[in-house]
Amino acid sequence: MLLIQYTLIYASVLIFVAFGGMFSERSGVINLGLEGTMVMGALGGAFILYSLPAGTPAICIILLTILTSIVFGMLYSLFLAVAAINFKADQTLVGTAMNMLATAASVVIVKSFNNARSAGQNPSAILDYIQNRKVFLLGDFNIYMILTLILIAVGYVVLFKTRFGLRLMACGEHPQAAASVGINVFKMRYSGVLISGLCGGVGGIIYISAANSQWDFMYGVAGAGFLALAVMIFGQWNPLKIAASALLFGAFRAIADTYSAFDFLIHLVPGDVYKMLPYIISLIVLAFTSQNSRAPKAEGIPYDKGTR
Repeated sequence: MLLIQYTLIYASVLIFVAFGGMFSERSGVINLGLEGTMVMGALGGAFILYSLPAGTPAICIILLTILTSIVFGMLYSLFLAVAAINFKADQTLVGTAMNMLATAASVVIVKSFNNARSAGQNPSAILDYIQNRKVFLLGDFNIYMILTLILIAVGYVVLFKTRFGLRLMACGEHPQAAASVGINVFKMRYSGVLISGLCGGVGGIIYISAANSQWDFMYGVAGAGFLALAVMIFGQWNPLKIAASALLFGAFRAIADTYSAFDFLIHLVPGDVYKMLPYIISLIVLAFTSQNSRAPKAEGIPYDKGTR
């Protein structure tokens, strides 16, 4: 049961973040900054969980935490949108810089916050944080799992069954052709990047509050954003395939965290191997599948009205 719980939690993280990457790349913008977006979303949500006193109504805690993570994620994703869409900067470099900045900034912010907290001598606040995290639990499962199921359904319908989704994909495949029929490519790409910020922010708070026990951000989100990118590629930028891929990757990540609870796993291979397992699997999967993957044709290519 423990392995199933952890698998579903990690799959929820990967699905949210991979969906963010999917919407961004379907619009034509490569988002390698998902790791940083997760960190910022986690930072905003964690502060809400820490700041709200114990006894706050559960619905208020849930809504405020998720909304704050969404706002932080979307605001941070604007760095990519402005740099890549308006200034036509190299999207890979911008995403990498976003990851580095988010991790470094969050460490500084959290350390400053902890120092101020120590000076103020408020030991009950950490107990409030622990207590507030519990409102997301539904027995053996988690509210985030329900949100993930909703995201899968909504993401599929929006992408393949709505005018917005079809226009978004057109901008990632043939932006000049899309513009010729009156579609505003800049607005659609902004929409894709902002949606990626929304999903990445929620993925971050899921990771920090449900899949991780601490929030010092010394190691960011431990590569979860890059695993989500691997899930997205393995899932061929398709919502249903991404969900299935996330369960596979989530299972290996769950094994890495729960192997000590199973005697036969402890004696099978050294513990460090299990910790490396998700990343090893991602390399193997991408090595065998990346050649057959079909990314949106115009992803990573800045849109220029003058080109045809």
